[in-house]
Amino acid sequence: MKIGVAGLGAMGSAMVARLMEVGHEVTVWNRSADKVKPLADAGAKTAQSPAALAAACEAVISILTDGAAIEQVYNGPNGLLSGDVKGKLFIEMSTVAPKVETDLAPKVRGKGASFVECPVGGSTAPARKGQLLGLMGAEGDDAKRALPILEQLCRKVEHCGPVGAGAAMKLAINLPLMVAWQAYGEAFAIARSVGWNSKRLVDLFTESNGGNKALTARAEMIAKMLDGQDPGPTTFSIANGLKDLRTMVAAGEALGADMLATKAALSGFEDAVAHGQGGGDGSQMTAYWSSRKKK
Repeated sequence: MKIGVAGLGAMGSAMVARLMEVGHEVTVWNRSADKVKPLADAGAKTAQSPAALAAACEAVISILTDGAAIEQVYNGPNGLLSGDVKGKLFIEMSTVAPKVETDLAPKVRGKGASFVECPVGGSTAPARKGQLLGLMGAEGDDAKRALPILEQLCRKVEHCGPVGAGAAMKLAINLPLMVAWQAYGEAFAIARSVGWNSKRLVDLFTESNGGNKALTARAEMIAKMLDGQDPGPTTFSIANGLKDLRTMVAAGEALGADMLATKAALSGFEDAVAHGQGGGDGSQMTAYWSSRKKK
């Protein structure tokens, strides 16, 4: 199948590699050309604009930074919807507020195309292996049409409801993890006073009721961080976590919820970014806050 991908961040690039691996003809577009070249060298075709990407493909996946980027890429002068896209399928996979997706859906359908949202749980490693968790929001027929593609990217695709439901569920699922990274940093600030080495400390946490799957998966990486060593490549950055936390607070407050724990974690992430930690993996919060002194 001819599939286009707009947005070649870490996740988008991993998805492109996966789609090519399973036999699709993939065309890519990204605002910065430096992210296009590695995929072009690996066999992906390239498009000079979102409009050209949509024209060349039967289905288009978008995975972009935020609502403003989605608006520009879809509805800009050379956007995905600027040409004739009747009959095409658009799968929007960004992590954004539900309203972004519910506002976009009628614009896509108004052009005679199908629209599905499917933000995903997981990082670059499962994305590369087709092991993400898909959180789909779509009408029934559109969902059936998108499912064969999504099942090649995901170990499970959960149809959460109509468009907007997937975005809401993605924010809800990510929220405890973002709060947990802040909490582990504060917990380690207490626990490190005992004098254990970092590996022993992290291993104990993974065996406790306070340990979650993400901590277990990143235990070796976190122990290195606590020791001031290079933990390896970032899979989901603190800066992206900050963006998501802001969206979570706004989404919750729009529903009348008082997002106390989320706001506390947001403050922690804001502090980390302000002190130059934004490019680090989200789990770097465990090391940053375990060693940061009270002002």
